[in-house]
Amino acid sequence: MLELTRRLLAAAEGGEPVLLASILEPGASRVRAGARLLVERSGERLGTFGDDVLDGLLAAHAAGAFENHLVGTLYVGPQGLSERAIEGATAIYVEVVEAKPVFLVVGAGHIGRALAKLADFLDFHVAVLDDREEFASEERIPEADEVICDDFTAALERFPIDANTYVVLVTRGHKQDEISLRACIGRGAAYLGMIGSRRRTRAVLEHLRDEGFDAGELDRVRTPIGLHIGAETPEEIAISIMAEVVMTRRGGTGTPMYSR
Repeated sequence: MLELTRRLLAAAEGGEPVLLASILEPGASRVRAGARLLVERSGERLGTFGDDVLDGLLAAHAAGAFENHLVGTLYVGPQGLSERAIEGATAIYVEVVEAKPVFLVVGAGHIGRALAKLADFLDFHVAVLDDREEFASEERIPEADEVICDDFTAALERFPIDANTYVVLVTRGHKQDEISLRACIGRGAAYLGMIGSRRRTRAVLEHLRDEGFDAGELDRVRTPIGLHIGAETPEEIAISIMAEVVMTRRGGTGTPMYSR
């Protein structure tokens, strides 16, 4: 138990993520409620449910769980593990334990401020960058964990961007967006989006493609940014962008969920 707790703490503090699974309801199986199993990305296991078959099912499910940062309940049915509730089935709570995802807002204007508020609400580690002192201040953006006032290129080249980083470019103009994109592209961000009209953003991407930037990396840039919800105000635009970020992080589709 102590080893398991130490591994969970290490994951939460920035180490390799780990999948933690706990039995909620034993159902018809002989496992006990509260039994826990920890699965590494490599497939290595720590702990057990007390059922080799169930341990194996959970370990096989882990790869997709890491990819979508899974948090939720799984049920053991005839076809294996399912996200659909099954009456009387063994219910397992699963959670990918990892450091907070980093949300980097480049541009501290009205949309940047609204994004910082939403990202903080969604439990991201929020960093906001702008090169204007009157915009990049902790008093103006209290929700941010970091407020950086510096040259865009210099600050972005120093900023650690990896697969747990979500970058949104919402600067004050076309020139600053392109400068920022140059410093971010190809660095493995989980999400890289740039605001602007289709015409303007297409021109930026074509410019970088002509300069020799990798076409595959350019294709990964989300632009125009956000989901189409008819957003007009800075707050509505921020919701549109954050919805796309969550969709990307959780493996969603962005389609309406209601049906008739």
